[in-house]
Amino acid sequence: MPEAGTPEAGQPTGWRAQLRAQRVPLLIIGAIALLVAGFGAGVLLAPDTTGADTHAGPVDIGFAQDMSTHHAQAVEMSGIALNGSTDTDVRRLAFDILTTQQGQIGRMQGWLQMWDAPATATGGYMTWMPQDEHGGHGHEHGTAGMATMPGMASTDDLRRLRAARGQELDVLFLQLMLRHHQGGVPMLEYGAEHAETTEIRTLAGQMLPAQQGESRLMTTMLADRGAEPLPLN
Repeated sequence: MPEAGTPEAGQPTGWRAQLRAQRVPLLIIGAIALLVAGFGAGVLLAPDTTGADTHAGPVDIGFAQDMSTHHAQAVEMSGIALNGSTDTDVRRLAFDILTTQQGQIGRMQGWLQMWDAPATATGGYMTWMPQDEHGGHGHEHGTAGMATMPGMASTDDLRRLRAARGQELDVLFLQLMLRHHQGGVPMLEYGAEHAETTEIRTLAGQMLPAQQGESRLMTTMLADRGAEPLPLN
């Protein structure tokens, strides 16, 4: 009589791979649902731009545009880890980041639509911040933007993450995501202090301690796995 768990017992060969493949569309559906829900919340809770105290200025618009892009990469990396990792702690962290940041993208995109602003920035990133706030020189808004934002993974980084397996995947995900969080700190601090709308100030102020807490967790998780953080790019 065939043993339980063997192909002869009715369990198809490669069933784990099949289950993993089935998770991919479910993750995509879930991410879309979170984006739509966040977008709806952003529209419903959007500030009344007819009032002087809630007018969306360049910091509000620039923050929402650039942080949406920054978050989108975090969501992408989290999806790779959630689908590929077998480490419970890594998968839990990836799920938390994916769901939280996808919802926040929806909110920011909803506000941008209400402000009649483009979904993404044109002419470079972080033009809404004085250059000295993100490692440059000068103190004026509207200067030439950066080609990429601090902490962002490169195309090669993402390629290596997709190809990685086992602990290599877990460590690389933690390293890239930690650097990603660290790179976003100046944007969060500046948005929380200088945005004109309560919505952006509040959102940035909520993101900052949450991501700092995740950064501490990832630093500990890397040490537990015998790995070091990456230098900030």
